[in-house]
Amino acid sequence: MKRYLLGLLLFSAFATGADAQSGTNSPYSQYGLGVLSDQTSGFNRGMNGLGLALREHNQVNYVNPASYSAMDSLTFIFDVGFTGQLTNFSENGVRKNAKNADFEYAVAGFRAFRHVGVGFGIIPFTNIGYNYSSSANIGSSSTTYTNTYSGEGGIHQVFLGVGWEPLRGLSVGANVSYLWGDYSRSVVNSYSDAYINTLTKSYSANVKSYKLDFGAQYAAKVGKKDVVTVGVTFSPGHSIDGEPQCVVQSANSQTGVTLSDTLPHSGDAKVYLKIPTMYGAGISWNHANVWKLGFDYSVQKWGSVDYPYYQVNGNTPEYVMKSGIYQDRSKFTLGGEYCPQEFGRNFFKRIHYRAGASYATPYYKVNGVDGPKEISVSAGFGIPIINGYNNRSILNISGQWTRTGVSGLIQENTFRINIGLTFNERWFMKWKVE
Repeated sequence: MKRYLLGLLLFSAFATGADAQSGTNSPYSQYGLGVLSDQTSGFNRGMNGLGLALREHNQVNYVNPASYSAMDSLTFIFDVGFTGQLTNFSENGVRKNAKNADFEYAVAGFRAFRHVGVGFGIIPFTNIGYNYSSSANIGSSSTTYTNTYSGEGGIHQVFLGVGWEPLRGLSVGANVSYLWGDYSRSVVNSYSDAYINTLTKSYSANVKSYKLDFGAQYAAKVGKKDVVTVGVTFSPGHSIDGEPQCVVQSANSQTGVTLSDTLPHSGDAKVYLKIPTMYGAGISWNHANVWKLGFDYSVQKWGSVDYPYYQVNGNTPEYVMKSGIYQDRSKFTLGGEYCPQEFGRNFFKRIHYRAGASYATPYYKVNGVDGPKEISVSAGFGIPIINGYNNRSILNISGQWTRTGVSGLIQENTFRINIGLTFNERWFMKWKVE
């Protein structure tokens, strides 16, 4: 019980620091709800996020809550992860680099009853972080204007889930999550001529809502050493409110006069944020726990979601809900793992070797055209931690390269290092001799 409470205290400590995350410098995070986080843990990252049809006895696979039923009995699993990344931005021959390092997730899980597993944790949902500007002359005059774009924030997710295996091979599960977070974005239009007013548009929202995720898996033996598993997930879309606002401010440095106005909504119609309905399906093949290969497909129905939008109606600026800002997002992932002998005596044969690749379409539009597509590949290791007290914990290390961009706009190349530490001990075993 003392160790169990210690695990909860460690989880609480990492959860307290979640609000400090700053996982991106991407200008593309100014669109929609920001950059969608890769909601996977250390072992998934090595396979580029694969997980919908994976059933792991020593990892918390919250990608599909039905997998919790596969966790070992008598153990308490605690997994924490960190990420460091270097991104190169390029546009019209100009290149710049940016670095980030942040806490990614903290999750835990244990077998509650026979065929019932429990998982809980804190993970990022979206990230916003950018600051850049562009300048040009007004016509043929010597007066220049500068547009400065900046934003920060994001949405976090804390979840509690249960996985149950009611029939041999068939498992079902669900995660109940609380979403919270805020963002602030601004566009500042300033001029070299001090007599021209500086115009600032500020956007903000504060989210406090929920999210539901349901999953199912079916595992079937197709030989003495081979198991094929099919997994599906579903998350219903709904409003997360957020009370989004747009404030327009005009300031003149000569007169010192500043005018500020919170834009009205058209016809007093409510403005809100919303998350889409999400579906996922995957298949995996497991050969004697030595080879694991899988394929995942997921789709997020953003195309049916409206988004708050600044527009001018006649001579009156207003903040309204508008369709056509988003589009459906699809993601394809192929990955696998090789572990020669998970419980052998040879250290190198116990290492998990992983690799994966993904392709994802954008969920938003930029200036009326499709946003950036994403191509990524990863490789990693699951290194066992072996000492006199522990031979079940794993250090998960992976590297990932991601290319994001759209023709004619900014191209991003990101190299990311993911480090996850999974503590896995027999905390609930009652020893005969102590």
